[in-house]
Amino acid sequence: MLFFMRSTVIIEDELFKKAKRHAAERGTTLSEFVNQALRESLAKPEAAAPPFRMTTFGDPKAKVHREPRDYQAVSEDDDRRSLRR
Repeated sequence: MLFFMRSTVIIEDELFKKAKRHAAERGTTLSEFVNQALRESLAKPEAAAPPFRMTTFGDPKAKVHREPRDYQAVSEDDDRRSLRR
């Protein structure tokens, strides 16, 4: 048994006209045209994000590892310096 859900979507005017025209040219309804377009779009595998690379300075072999307490210490040092001014 097939189930259908009614839904309201907002489509740009020109896109709506183009979709309606394509559906008519293919002898199908706008609903079936949109359903097929969604099926095709969702069937495509999503491209994997490129690996994250962070540019660092200094020794390229040195590992960059920071803990939250490191950032807290730097922040507190900055605060102390600004209060002394």
